Amino acid sequence: MPGSSDPIRLRAATAADATLLATTIAAAFAQYRGRLVPESGAFGETEASIAADLAAGTGAILAETDAGSVGCVMVQEQEGDLYFGRLSVRPEARGLGVARRLIEAVEIEARRRGLAGVRLGVRIVLTDNQRLFTSLGYIETSRDAHPGFDHPTSINMRKALPPRRTAP
Repeated sequence: MPGSSDPIRLRAATAADATLLATTIAAAFAQYRGRLVPESGAFGETEASIAADLAAGTGAILAETDAGSVGCVMVQEQEGDLYFGRLSVRPEARGLGVARRLIEAVEIEARRRGLAGVRLGVRIVLTDNQRLFTSLGYIETSRDAHPGFDHPTSINMRKALPPRRTAP
């Protein structure tokens, strides 16, 4: 488990990291198996599907320690914002601020790209996740129903980023 002698490092993932991303997502989402209806698409993620996403322009950020991967997040531009999904923290690294660090990295990347904001989707039943996102300045923008459902199953959230200031 990471500690003060084992700091968390963030880096952009590459195609060579597809297996690492898939195993990190699987470990993080395992707690949701049987809890989400419909089941999370994260359960279908494979090395091949992630490699294809990366090849198609989806980005990813890995959180690592000397012991290995502790978390990751996938990012993609969407409607002038940076959308993040598959926010994943391995069970042994929970409570160490990994999710917050990954979200901060997504926001930094959005600013670097000159985008107006950051978006995400969260399941309605995952109230702890909603509280985290709200505490970081994200606001609900809409609710959606997964195919086959007649009621909302997920919440879309967004955080507007201040425009980049230019030097005088």
